[in-house]
Amino acid sequence: MKPATVFLGEMTTLEVEAFLEDHQTVIVPVGSTEQHGPHAPLLTDVLIPQEVARRVAPRVGAVVAPPVNYSLSYPHVGFTGLVHIRIPTFMALIEDLCASLASIGFKRIVFLNGHYDNTYAIAYACANAADRMPADAHAFPVNYWDGMTPDEAAEFFDPSNGLHANRGETSAVLAIAPHLVDMERANVEFPPFPDVTSPAPVHTAFFFSAPGSVHRATHSGTWGDPRESTAEFGERYLDVVVASTQRILDDIERTFAAMPPR
Repeated sequence: MKPATVFLGEMTTLEVEAFLEDHQTVIVPVGSTEQHGPHAPLLTDVLIPQEVARRVAPRVGAVVAPPVNYSLSYPHVGFTGLVHIRIPTFMALIEDLCASLASIGFKRIVFLNGHYDNTYAIAYACANAADRMPADAHAFPVNYWDGMTPDEAAEFFDPSNGLHANRGETSAVLAIAPHLVDMERANVEFPPFPDVTSPAPVHTAFFFSAPGSVHRATHSGTWGDPRESTAEFGERYLDVVVASTQRILDDIERTFAAMPPR
């Protein structure tokens, strides 16, 4: 007998039909194909949200669609191996996925994002696609790190310990696919940012608005210190972001239920 799966791409048509009898949520992992320092794989930003989606799907009654591997990596232009697509192309892809998944019967289309540069474009594309979807269907982005508490962010994922190819990301990949990480090449590097009063808008202005900004800011592409990364730390990281993603999805669902329908 064929084993059960949470992955939409592994299901048969009949299995999808059976799933939709009781559930209407699909999670689409969205990442990038871009450098992650000299040590981590180009698909880091796909591997992590896909694993988070796999773990959270049974908890929220969802299936996991095949991931979107190509996206908005223009800040990394200059590094070898980068594959990125234009903003209009990416938004058109997201819009078409919204319409197609809604036509199948999914009412909650969650784009679980693992690459920060994608966030706004996903949200705008979901808004553009709204008129192509039934009124009771909703599509939206969630960054897998969004629900971290301040203490969790300080441990895993903030400017002080790095935001890219750092210990958290590298450890997560070690927990998921250790054969893809070359720890002998792990290095420490931080962009030479000055002290500023508001880091977030400064980073938006510098990184999001200019192709090649990460390449100019870092020699290696590492932003942090991944040299002490371990699979054990990666499992803790994954546990934290899975739990926080579940909380976010529950909060979103309660918000939809409390608001007037579209």
